[in-house]
Amino acid sequence: MGAQTITRADLAKAVQGAVGLPLTQAAIAVEMVLNEIFDCVVTQEDVKLSSFGTFSVREKRERIGRNPKTGEGAKVSARLVVSFKPSNVLRERVEGG
Repeated sequence: MGAQTITRADLAKAVQGAVGLPLTQAAIAVEMVLNEIFDCVVTQEDVKLSSFGTFSVREKRERIGRNPKTGEGAKVSARLVVSFKPSNVLRERVEGG
């Protein structure tokens, strides 16, 4: 099974097919949803999408990493990262249940 990338255009076409909107309006709707998720994540709010999952921002502490080529230690600074936790419904569907 090969990996496939779904683009904004693909999402807009799917919305167009499901709802019957013109493609430009479907693209605007997709963009609005993605922008809302983006804005919430940037302000460190959790985004919970029922039956899909939760996007959240968490803080990673400073740590010592290793250069895989040399094995030498290097300091990795503290930072914020976006994480995604899939819902149980999504997990079950991915597993084929």
